[in-house]
This record gives sequence, structure tokens and C-alpha cells, in this order.
Amino acid sequence: MKKAYLKDLQAQLLGSITDSQDVRDYFATDGSIFRLEPEAVMYPQNTADVRKAVTFLAARAEAGKPLGIVARGKGTDQGGAAVGEGLQMVFPAHMNKMLNLGKDSVTVQPGILYQSLQQTLRSHGRFLPPYPASIDYSTLGGAVANNAAGEKSVKYGTTRDFVRSLKVVLVDGSLIETRRLSARELNRRKGQANLEGEIYRRIDSLILDHEDIIAAHQPKTTKNTAGYALGRVRGRDGSFDLSQLIVGSQGTLGLVTEITLRTVPWNPRATLVVGFFDDLRRAAEAVGKLRGLGPSALELVDHHLLEFVRRHRPQELEGLLPETMPKLVLLAEFDNASQFGQMVQTRRAQRIMAKYATSHRLCADPIEQASLWKLRRSAAAVMSLQNGAKKALPFIEDGIVPPAKLQQFLERTYKLLEKHEVDIAIWGHAGDANLHLQPLLDLGKKRDVDKIFALTREFTHLVADLGGSTSGEHGDGLIRAPYLKDLYGAELYELMCQVKDIFDPQGLFNPGKKVNVTEEQARAALRDEYHLAHLYDHLPHT
Repeated sequence: MKKAYLKDLQAQLLGSITDSQDVRDYFATDGSIFRLEPEAVMYPQNTADVRKAVTFLAARAEAGKPLGIVARGKGTDQGGAAVGEGLQMVFPAHMNKMLNLGKDSVTVQPGILYQSLQQTLRSHGRFLPPYPASIDYSTLGGAVANNAAGEKSVKYGTTRDFVRSLKVVLVDGSLIETRRLSARELNRRKGQANLEGEIYRRIDSLILDHEDIIAAHQPKTTKNTAGYALGRVRGRDGSFDLSQLIVGSQGTLGLVTEITLRTVPWNPRATLVVGFFDDLRRAAEAVGKLRGLGPSALELVDHHLLEFVRRHRPQELEGLLPETMPKLVLLAEFDNASQFGQMVQTRRAQRIMAKYATSHRLCADPIEQASLWKLRRSAAAVMSLQNGAKKALPFIEDGIVPPAKLQQFLERTYKLLEKHEVDIAIWGHAGDANLHLQPLLDLGKKRDVDKIFALTREFTHLVADLGGSTSGEHGDGLIRAPYLKDLYGAELYELMCQVKDIFDPQGLFNPGKKVNVTEEQARAALRDEYHLAHLYDHLPHT
């Protein structure tokens, strides 16, 4: 290592630090359109390492030598939250273990792979429903950081609904445990003469003093991970849970070193009904009816994406589509524990599809289901394989509106993208009216770069006008942070800035993300070209 202060820090740690150029180059990108090269990369061995590093860097910041800390899992973040110019703290190298498996809960370290944990849980007849599409190569720490959700969230909810407790390292290096506290327990915490006590006192006052502002500016959506979830902290019964602020905060308030989540029963026998539509209005009406049946998934794929897949990977669609390309495909899955109940809901779904769709298919066979799910699940993977300078870029890929406004959302989104003359592909969670869209643009062309920011601004106003949010499950990172004030209004945005200041007055944790971020900062961090090379393992041997 070249820098003396890094050697001083390394002497205190069990884990390792490196500032070699190839490692820094590798960790300069994540799943987003940004590139920010870290000054060094650290692989913490345990919670003590994390605490020592935070204490060390907080002291340097106090002395006028600030260096931010960016927590990182496997780098799948699409908003730029897993890159930064400070110390990159990479958790999957060592802090990747399951610590305890209970009857209805599991405790893990943040670097554990989601798919690995899911496989273990399923062997015990349990699972974690809010898994993201990147389950095969993402971590639980990343899921907590982004309040991850996915195809099952229409029935089961998002990550924050499953977090029971967190262990979090604060900016002074102290370790706290967050969970839902009773009013009496909250008062005891507020009485503590330390940073934890100060945070509880100030956050509680902030919420109580501004309840009307917080309530008035909440998106009317089924899920939301834009900004900080101030509306989820205080219960009507006076209970209080700081975990609700930490989940979705993208490492900007503290560093999570241990996660306890509840699990639910897993039923491997699901039924799938797939509908093919030639009319957006009829598809949206079908979604409204299908939602009432309590599906475990209700997904959509539009014709733009299907045409794209047919051009680049025609074998992926073989035997799956009717002769005429549909405008929209809906996939409704039912996983009721009762086979009779599942059959009843499936028949109701078939009647809805028969009424609104041009055609539909019923599928109970797991192999056939896996084939049909390719219509939805292969979407992002195929988009990333686009050849040439134009790539499918993630920057407005996570908008969400109230479910009843799905049709308006689709129609207005199509018009916006047509206005800017960009090729598009849309897929997502129809039941939540949460759309993923990735316009095809060239990061090497100024005209296309200007479109990125024009589209992001206009898309923010579009979803806000519909009572929605710019992020249902991916978080703000660097790409959406500059527009949070436009989404929430100046008053609520100011409260979110205060939250950051209460937890992290020195700006040590993931600076330049979530709040106090400008469009100029985002522009300055753009890559010249887009690729996903960072998804390959680049971790030391354990």
C-alpha cells in the first residue's frame, strides 16, 4: 500500500485493505451507468473490523481529512449506490455466513448470497419472498440497503416487511441493535447519554413535529424506496423502529453487520396463468381483477421487449407466444398452501383472462412454468447483451404508481419515450404498477447523455403527477437523488436531509447518495460505456 494512513488502519484489522490499481478499477463500477474509483478497498473479517475502520476514518474526518465509506455486496445496484471515491468496504469476502436458523427466522451477515440462503431455507420448507431478480448473484446486505422486492412482493411485501432486527455500526464506531420498540422501551433508549440516545431523541422529535408533512407527501403506492421511510418508523401504538430508516438507506446512515429476518412457508407447487393482450386498457382492467385474487406474482412484459428478445435470442421465445405478437403479456401465479384454494383462484383467473385477453394458457407443470417464466425473467439478461455502442441503460428503470393508474402510467411512459425518440423495452410488476424500462442510448454521445437527464427529470414529474415514486425497489443512489426534492417537495426533502445529518453529520457514510446530490455530480460520474464486468467474482480467497 502506498498511503501511510492505510497501513495504520490495516495494522488494526483482521481483514485486508488494498489500493492496487486493478482492484480499484474493478470496484469503480456497479450495475449503474456511473464510474467512481475508490481510494482503497477493504474486506472486513468481522463486525469489529467494521467498527475499527469507522472509528479510524471518523477521527480523520474530524481532523479535516475526510474519506467516505461505501458498503458493497456484489455490485448489482443500478443507481450507483455501490460505488464511491472513498473506502470501498466489500462484505461478501468474509462476512458471508448464516449465523442462526430458527423456526420462522434467520440471522445472517450482510455478504451472504441471496440464492445460497434461499436454497437453505427451502430445504427447511421456508423462504424469503421479497427476493430481487438478481437473486443468483446479489447479497442480503444489498437487499436491505435497497429495500429489495420482486415478483412475489405483490402478495408478500418488500424486504422492510421481513426485517426483524439489524445490528448497525454508527458513525462513532458504536454498535447498536435496531428493532421495533414499545413506547416504554423507546423512552429508555431516548434516555441514553450516547449517540444512540441522541439519534432516538432527535428522530422521534423530527417525526412528531412534522407528522402532517410526512403523511401528506407519501406516494400512494404499494411499495417505495425513494428517500428515507420516515412514515414507517413510528407505529400508531407509539412503537418505534429505526430499522425502517436503515432499510432502504443504501448505507448512508450506518453500516449493517447483522440481519435477522422472518421467513414464511414455501409451497413449491404453484399454478401459472399467462394471458396475451392486444389492448392496454383491457390488460390494465385484467390486472385490477387479478389483484383481487391474491396472486403470488403478477408480472408483465411488453411487445417492445418481446421484439427485442426475438431479434437477439429467438430461441428464448420458441413455442411461447401466439402467432400474432401481443402488445402485453401478463403472468399470474398462485401459490396458496391449500391445493383446493389454489385451484379455485386459478379458475377465477382463467375466467378473467378469457374475458379480457385475446388468448391465455394455464400451466401447473413446473417445467412448463419455467419455460413460460422466461418471457419475464430473461428480459434484463437479454437486454444487457445488446451489441454496439447503444446499450439498455438503467436510469428510469424503477418507477411505480398506484395500481389503479397502471394504464395511464404505461401510456404516458410510451409517449415520453417516443418524444425523445429512444428505443425502449418495458417489463415489471403489474400487480404493483412498478415498471422497469431501459432506453437504448450511447453513453459516448453527448446528445444521448443529455437525453438521460432530460428523461430522468420528466419521468420524475410524470410519476409524481400520478401519485407515484421514482423507485419502487432499487433505491435512489446517484441517479435519482438529484430529483428527490421534485418528487417529495421541499419540506419533506429537508426532513430527509436532517435525517442524514442526525445519523452522519460528517457525511462519512456513502457521501453523494440519497440526499444533497446535484445533477452536475451525476453527470461528472457517468461512464463512457456500459458493461457488467463487475459481476464476475473479484474477491480474495477465504
